[in-house]
Amino acid sequence: MLFVPASNAAMIAKAAASDADAVCLDLEDSVAPNAKAAARINAIEAFRTLDFGGRTRIVRVNSVDTPYTYRDLVEVIEAAGEQIDLIMLPKAEGAADVEFVDTLLTQIELSHGLARRIGIEAQIESAAGFVNAREIASASARMEALIFGPGDYAASMQMPAGAVGEMDAHDALYPGHRWHAAMHTVVATARANGLRAMDGPFAGFRDAAGFEQSCRIARAMGFDGKQCIHPAQLEAAKAIFMPGEEESAHARRVVEACETAAAAGRGAANLDGKMIDAASYRMALAVLKKLPPKETGR
Repeated sequence: MLFVPASNAAMIAKAAASDADAVCLDLEDSVAPNAKAAARINAIEAFRTLDFGGRTRIVRVNSVDTPYTYRDLVEVIEAAGEQIDLIMLPKAEGAADVEFVDTLLTQIELSHGLARRIGIEAQIESAAGFVNAREIASASARMEALIFGPGDYAASMQMPAGAVGEMDAHDALYPGHRWHAAMHTVVATARANGLRAMDGPFAGFRDAAGFEQSCRIARAMGFDGKQCIHPAQLEAAKAIFMPGEEESAHARRVVEACETAAAAGRGAANLDGKMIDAASYRMALAVLKKLPPKETGR
């Protein structure tokens, strides 16, 4: 997912034609307060006139504790709701925040006869969001994803951090992964509610090695993908979060071996000197599920 400031029309056009799977026009942190109104106009124009291809089209509104949120929703959705797939809600603190967005979206859709229901993604990036993640995830039938936001989460927790999403000297002092609890909570809560889990951005867009490490940690924890702040990050994110040929081939072999064993009335099988069973089968299917349909071999 590629972020782009809605205040920059040229960057929006480039993002719409990028290699991203999803593009998010940001009305929040990357837009100065005196540019919010103009950014809404840019977002409307972009959604209505640009060809985003098959990319998911997202707009990140401002958080509900600001004076901007309702105008973000009313102005942008009334004018371009048919061209928008998802609303990203930053700094979700509890179920009420999601319910507010849900209610306002419902009113706009009914008022303007919008045929497509717009989904909601909620960013977990505060102490309150962390402890209320379960309620946030189940607050609306529109919910589609939970997203970890490391920058604001660090600020909310009063954790020293040098840059958004990056490892620094404080991480070296901590005997473990400082974001583990929050990231694990986001993934577990998303899975329990049938939602996607997305990892937050990595500020150092020139630090390729650091970004790749961040992606690998997120994938190891079960995240589906990564928020990117620069097109240069897209290739690495796609390569890391999409199962590779070796991993995919192994998953297919596990599935085949398990199904053969089941057909013979056995619950377990031997594959390459290792025992595989129903749990192995489910793990393999989870890998294949992340492949494009034509590549699953199923």
